[in-house]
Amino acid sequence: MAAEQTATGYIQHHLQNLAYGKLPAGYTRADGTVLTDSTWTIAHSSQEAADMGFWAIHLDTLGWSIGLGLLFCFLFARAAKKATPGVPSGFQSFVELVVDFIDKVVKDTFPHRNSMVAPMALTIFVWVFLMNLMDLVPVDWLPLAFAHGASAATGVDPHHVFFKVVPTTDLNATLGMALAVFALMIFFSIREKGVLGFVKELTLHPFHSGKWYVDIFLIPFNFLLEAVSLIAKPVSLGLRLFGNLYAGEMIFILIAIVFGVGVLGFIGAGLLQMGWAIFHILVITLQAFVFMVLTTVYMAMAHNREEEHAHDQ
Repeated sequence: MAAEQTATGYIQHHLQNLAYGKLPAGYTRADGTVLTDSTWTIAHSSQEAADMGFWAIHLDTLGWSIGLGLLFCFLFARAAKKATPGVPSGFQSFVELVVDFIDKVVKDTFPHRNSMVAPMALTIFVWVFLMNLMDLVPVDWLPLAFAHGASAATGVDPHHVFFKVVPTTDLNATLGMALAVFALMIFFSIREKGVLGFVKELTLHPFHSGKWYVDIFLIPFNFLLEAVSLIAKPVSLGLRLFGNLYAGEMIFILIAIVFGVGVLGFIGAGLLQMGWAIFHILVITLQAFVFMVLTTVYMAMAHNREEEHAHDQ
């Protein structure tokens, strides 16, 4: 695919998701056809994907994220089912090592009682790691196979078929997970502190005098600071994961372009790809760990009632 496109076109093609959305009647598509009616369809260009608007669905992101989540459930459920009290198998030992590691991290960062937090942390770590791990698959293999398969089945030009295999390089996926964490933060904050306690946390911190006629004037400043701090948590959580994986994917794409620059380029690109892949193993593992730890810390903050007690005093 790299040899058939300009470098810019090649990069843009690899950064475009398989989008499914609605195009209006009278719309001129990438192949020149004009829609007589508004139609739900798969985008054949980046412009079509943009014109589909907010409600466009990234089928590749959904497919890979759900598939990898099911793979995690299957593998760990199978390991649990086949667990024996004797000498464990290699995979069972690996699963036990991961579970023990996550359990220790959660105990160190979450001092409260909630039976959901540790399983959630395990799920986040393994699921995000598996999604990140897809970045180590050579950038052309799966997109090229999918493009030619779709072209053979539908007759669409392979250059109009997009397919990304790393869900965490899609901002919709990372912010979606971050917003789910944010929703849990709000839920547990209200459950543990009550609606009044949650409101007091947003309006009587960090500035608090203990005198109601002074605190009334401090409420707008407190609310602004606390609201910005609260909203920044999911935003930074999602952007951090997206930014690191997107940058890693971009480097792999740039290395793939070098493969087509003669024999020396092919050898150099091979060495670069191997070196970056080895380093990237650390990146994908670290980013999964950071996402999991920050989620656990945010859950601990949602359960923490010390600030509320300090306000009451």
